[in-house]
Amino acid sequence: MAWNEPGNNDKDPWKNKGGKNQGPPDLDELLNDLGKKVTGIFGGKGNGKSTGGSSGSGKSFSTIGISLVLIIAIVVYAFSGFYTIKEAEKGIVLRFGQYSGTVDPGINWKWTFIDRIIPVDMQSTRDMPSSGFMLTQDENVVRVEMQIQYRVVNARNYIFSVTNADDSLNQSLDSALRYVVGHAVMDDILTSGREAIRQSVWEELEKIIAPYNLGLIIVDVNFKDARPPNEVKDAFDDAISAQEDEVRFLREAEAYARGIEPRARGRVKRMEQEALAYKSRTVLDAEGEVAKFNKLLPEYLAAPEVTRQRLYIATMEKVYSNTSKVMVDVEGGNNMMYLPLDKIMQQQNTTNRNNTAVKSYAPVSQQSNNSAPSSSSNRADRFNNGSN
Repeated sequence: MAWNEPGNNDKDPWKNKGGKNQGPPDLDELLNDLGKKVTGIFGGKGNGKSTGGSSGSGKSFSTIGISLVLIIAIVVYAFSGFYTIKEAEKGIVLRFGQYSGTVDPGINWKWTFIDRIIPVDMQSTRDMPSSGFMLTQDENVVRVEMQIQYRVVNARNYIFSVTNADDSLNQSLDSALRYVVGHAVMDDILTSGREAIRQSVWEELEKIIAPYNLGLIIVDVNFKDARPPNEVKDAFDDAISAQEDEVRFLREAEAYARGIEPRARGRVKRMEQEALAYKSRTVLDAEGEVAKFNKLLPEYLAAPEVTRQRLYIATMEKVYSNTSKVMVDVEGGNNMMYLPLDKIMQQQNTTNRNNTAVKSYAPVSQQSNNSAPSSSSNRADRFNNGSN
């Protein structure tokens, strides 16, 4: 028996009753069942019966629409809570306007309409200028321009310690600058005291902002400019130029002194060394002459004639070795031979230069020994003259 035959309703896949209107179920009933299931998921209560008719269809469509709207709203709300904190920032979380915590860089999630995120730049270095006419300790008016660089180190203190941390820092800078300038003289501000003024402003500014816990740190303080009023600017420019010239002349004098003193000391040292060398050479020469005379005297006393001849020959050998010579045979008759005098003179000059170069590098004792024959020759001449 087929499933669609009479009496076989229990096997009807569409669960039609009484065998009437056999076929797929009504679309209204399907939508009604789907609405009941969705309503049950979100806490609704179904009556378990199909009311049928147009009223049942309207209620089913309204239930489905509400459910879809709720789902879409939840999805939109969930996605709207995602936000991003940049790498150089930190986020301050406010929940119903009250501080709730701090979030790090990256993708985070918040309760929309409940949480509020305030990003704070933690790595950038910010600039803040300050300038104005100020009265100095010596009752002069000067215009000073200064600039500071600062950075945020504590995001919570930066947002909540004061109403506006940047404005508080600006007022503190003006106060510190006027205090330091008011305790300094104008010449120091305009000329050589700028570095001291800069350091004093830095220290005073840190003292002022310390009790307020602004969450800031001072990175650097720059002294940009300081000038007198325009009415007296020319006079102050002349005074500054004179001071700069004074410093320049002092530096030049010190440089000249540092350059001339070592040279003078070097010349003195060289003269001392030359004097000591001359003294040593003279003493050694004298000692060599005495020693040679002491050795020569016993020989002369033992054989005066032989000693005179030997001294004469040694002297003539020394004399002729340093002079140019021309040899001519005059006993052979009329034939006369001429020597190449130009070649001989050139060779002699070369030999003399070589001897001079060797003597310049010889030790002092050797030079003194080389000079001994001349002295011996002089003594021999004196002996010969005496004997004659």
